[in-house]
Amino acid sequence: MLIQKMIRAAKLDIHLYEEVEADTKATSEAMLVVILSSLSAGIGLGIRGGLRGLLLGIVASLIGWFIWALITYVIGTTLFKGPQTKTNIAELLRTLGFSASPGVIRILGFIPAMTHLVFLIAGIWSLVAMVVAVRQALDFTTARAIGTCIVGWIIQIIILGFILGPVGRCPLLR
Repeated sequence: MLIQKMIRAAKLDIHLYEEVEADTKATSEAMLVVILSSLSAGIGLGIRGGLRGLLLGIVASLIGWFIWALITYVIGTTLFKGPQTKTNIAELLRTLGFSASPGVIRILGFIPAMTHLVFLIAGIWSLVAMVVAVRQALDFTTARAIGTCIVGWIIQIIILGFILGPVGRCPLLR
């Protein structure tokens, strides 16, 4: 069941990450986890951007998930490649998708005094889950996984800035 897998992912269960890495049928589930996490963020923010904002948030989350997996794949199989490293993009999509599981707590952000704290906790928790996901998918040490995540995060921020910058200035989307 998806909920049980998400709970295990949020608990940083390395066996869950190994299972979804190997399960070629879990890619759609991983995508659903990313969507649920994004929906939770939208609800937690009180859907301040309206339906359009919520839909753009989901699309941006899915694009970000794919870009993150691609960047992680390139960095992990070249720059930080270890002697045991063997993976493919689909394995990373699955493990990284499930690492978004802690993000569902952002739904609690609708509580005015809790919004910032909930989003901070969800962000840190998801980052730790990403490190676990990368470590398991790439058969890395924790240090290599952290290095891959840091470099990948910086690159992703730059890429998303180029992609989303013009979108934010588009008069049709205002």
